[in-house]
Amino acid sequence: MAGVLLGLSALLGQGLLDVGRKVYGSLSNGYFGLRSTLLMLGFMALLRIRTAEQLSGYAPGELGLILGLDRAPEVKTIRRKLREMGERGLASEYASELTRHWVEDDPDRLGYLYVDGHVRPYHGRKHILPKTFVPRRRLCMPATTDIWVNDRNSDPLFHVTAPVNDGLLSMMDEKILPEVRTLVGNSRRVTMRLNREGWSPTIFEKWYGEGFDVLTYRKGKYDDWPDYCFTDVKMKASGKEVTYRLGQRSILLGKKFWMREVRRLCDSGHQTSVMTTRQDIEIKEVAERMFARWRQENFFRYMRHEFNLDHLWTYDIEPVDPEQLILNPERKKLDKKLRKLNNDLGKLRKQYGKQVLENSRNNLSNEIQKKLEDEIKALEQQCSELKTIIKGFPRRVAVKDFPVGKKIVAQERERKVLTDAIKMVAYRAETELVNVIRPFYARHEDEGRKFLKTLFQLPADIVPDKEGQCLVVRLHGMASRRHNKALKALCEIVNSEEICYPGTDLRIVFNAE
Repeated sequence: MAGVLLGLSALLGQGLLDVGRKVYGSLSNGYFGLRSTLLMLGFMALLRIRTAEQLSGYAPGELGLILGLDRAPEVKTIRRKLREMGERGLASEYASELTRHWVEDDPDRLGYLYVDGHVRPYHGRKHILPKTFVPRRRLCMPATTDIWVNDRNSDPLFHVTAPVNDGLLSMMDEKILPEVRTLVGNSRRVTMRLNREGWSPTIFEKWYGEGFDVLTYRKGKYDDWPDYCFTDVKMKASGKEVTYRLGQRSILLGKKFWMREVRRLCDSGHQTSVMTTRQDIEIKEVAERMFARWRQENFFRYMRHEFNLDHLWTYDIEPVDPEQLILNPERKKLDKKLRKLNNDLGKLRKQYGKQVLENSRNNLSNEIQKKLEDEIKALEQQCSELKTIIKGFPRRVAVKDFPVGKKIVAQERERKVLTDAIKMVAYRAETELVNVIRPFYARHEDEGRKFLKTLFQLPADIVPDKEGQCLVVRLHGMASRRHNKALKALCEIVNSEEICYPGTDLRIVFNAE
């Protein structure tokens, strides 16, 4: 698996070790220090060794060679090192410093930001975690919600954990926007791309005044536009030329707040509405930016399947702030009951209207009409009484007042934040390598990451050359001609960077057979 050394320069370029030394300094005296621990975690991510327990299936001596040691840390050792780093409470600072490192390297990526929540279900029964809706399972279950922010190219920047699954809009105001403002400065406007969960014209108006634009889908029902409102527009989607039928208008939301609405007319006749505060960009750019939001969904899926994003390195828990406010569960039940009654009431009113129209046309008896009137009055009475009851319940209650028999807790965050940060480094390093092979790998969009995954597993001979002050890595050949061609080109590019192995003065030289 010495092929993973081709990813070393990308890992270092993403700040894996430099930021680690800046934040953690060093670990306690031992055979494995901070450098070898961070490198091991980075290599594990690239090699798809998803858990510490999977290390038992690999020869420690073989893995140790890529660390420059005679053996790699085993399961209990890597867990002990993670626990030591977790006890220092510096994981959030490490992740923040990594984000600053990425922003300084390419500040232009912050013009458009993707924001979305990722739900990590909890399957245990020992502890009580607050429940939330898990979209991919279509169930409401105990879980933890992380709000992720990705840059213009959908590469991860940072994420925050919502306390007791707080909503996206509240997390935007409390955590996300202040952090973004810190990263970009006070003079620059940033466009936030949200899903329908973030729909709130009132809050959009507030953000607009604070220097943040929005790009999101319109929520709720809206009337269709006539076909003549749409024109054919050529644009790019997934790297391919496509033609969309697009139309646009300005919409007044509230008393004084105007937003731009762009719609796409699909072949089926469905109209997809996109709302934005940006008036300065072309209509096709609005559509391209918004319809590319699926990239963040693909990012979550890829991270779950390839990097085991939802894995917990520890089952430890931590208390929840007893003063933290959460939605009142009793009020939620009553609100749900009220919504059902209102739906039933709406159906009865439609039936009543049809019956009145039919009676007026045919001069029929109004017995059915009177029956519907009685049912409507009864439901209206129930709704009125239920609304009065609901007003007696506060919308939010403190965790300490949560009406359950057991204490609500949260999953331990330190080691989760630390390992997630390293997985982000690995993902961004992999993205960098995909961009490197772009000119000489025709199907890089579809197969680039799959090619790299195979490449990382490639065996090699590692030959130190002390006289030449280099470390020669002779990679074995791959299965196909086009793969070998891409491998040789990648080796030449990485060799041109003249990277020394961390902790030595030996320059790494890759040779592809």
